[in-house]
Amino acid sequence: MAGHSKWANIQHRKGRQDAKRGKAFTKAAKEIIIAAKAGGDPAGNPRLRAAIAAAKTVNLPKDKIDAAIRKGTGEDAGGDLTESFYEGYGPGGIAIMVEVATDNKNRTVAEVRHLFSKHGGSMGENGSVGWMFERKGVISVDKAAYAEDRIMEAALEAGAEDVLDEGDTWVIHTAMTDFTTVRDALEAADIVMQEAVLAQVPQNLTAVDADTGQKVLRLMDALDDNDDVQNVYANVDFPDDMPAG
Repeated sequence: MAGHSKWANIQHRKGRQDAKRGKAFTKAAKEIIIAAKAGGDPAGNPRLRAAIAAAKTVNLPKDKIDAAIRKGTGEDAGGDLTESFYEGYGPGGIAIMVEVATDNKNRTVAEVRHLFSKHGGSMGENGSVGWMFERKGVISVDKAAYAEDRIMEAALEAGAEDVLDEGDTWVIHTAMTDFTTVRDALEAADIVMQEAVLAQVPQNLTAVDADTGQKVLRLMDALDDNDDVQNVYANVDFPDDMPAG
């Protein structure tokens, strides 16, 4: 997850986080809609439980959460979204996965393909890079606010797989099925989470120099700006001195 965490830090330095927050509600609602297609009862739908937990982290109001569930189950109109993953390679051979939720797959795949090409990458076939990633719960906590012992105790006792030191952030990994339990345990321990999401975590990272890193960054930012894109994942290890722009 180092690539994703460093990308978030770079975005913050570039002043992109405010714009990203504006998209957070839409992303959270779309994930709930997709998850609720498998059933609107969170007790019997682990993905929906996780989606609701992630939505609460970005402060999506309860009425919007309930509305998204109704759309996903078909009770209300507006749930005609299809989930897809597009895979490809960025500059330096970096593996990239793009998660989308769209009501027009033909439009979205054309736009994503164009963005890959425009920024020095190429789309691949399904499965070309997906095997390099694993879906996990990922929770980020401000490192300056909490001692390692406190984070380790709360997270690992609740069933987390690992706690990673990623610069300014503690990053906690969980199995999908344990995500909500770990998140609730951190909340009960009065630990404020910066982010709590289900994510595609790269199994290994590929280091790049600053020049290649800038090219990868531009591609990831362009993809993330697309209205249909939910998340962008890459197995990139940006250099520590990566400039913001």
